[in-house]
Amino acid sequence: MKVSQQTRSDEWSTLLVRVGKERDRAAFEQLFAHFAPLIKGFQLSRGGQSTAVEAADELVQEVMFRVWRKSANFDPAKASASTWIYTIMRNCRIDALRKDQRQPETDHGLNVDDIWDDSQDEQPLLFLQQARNQQSVRTGLASLPPEQSHIIEKAYVEGKSHSEISEELGLPLGTVKSRVRLALKKLQSTLVR
Repeated sequence: MKVSQQTRSDEWSTLLVRVGKERDRAAFEQLFAHFAPLIKGFQLSRGGQSTAVEAADELVQEVMFRVWRKSANFDPAKASASTWIYTIMRNCRIDALRKDQRQPETDHGLNVDDIWDDSQDEQPLLFLQQARNQQSVRTGLASLPPEQSHIIEKAYVEGKSHSEISEELGLPLGTVKSRVRLALKKLQSTLVR
């Protein structure tokens, strides 16, 4: 029997509460095992850096360190554990980007910014990569069950919130969130190959 998405989300919240209240290392290890690869994958998908793997590893460490440190502030009545952790991830990413912009360049050698044209009209490699990415996404969407691909299109093509999709399709909010999460996991496994 499959565990519902809402049940799994509640488990993450329970683990996070245990980390906050009891400093439960086993609960933190479970959270780390689940969220660290997702955070790293997200950072790597943003790529563009010569040290992308190192940057992704640093982001994972910083996010999970903050999760451990701030877990006592987590309130499951206000947000799910994943929403709370991804908010921390977003803030850590913003902090890292700002830090990188503030640091003066100490290397006076050739910088990639000196030779890379940022105008999108002039980048054939960018167009090629975008075309490949679009084809991969189309293939991935076609491999999804219709109920999942329909919800993904509503969320990411039409830009609707989960609540709006729930109302429009007459589905429980938990079902919409579950289908989105399952679809994204399937897409991720398809696109990462």
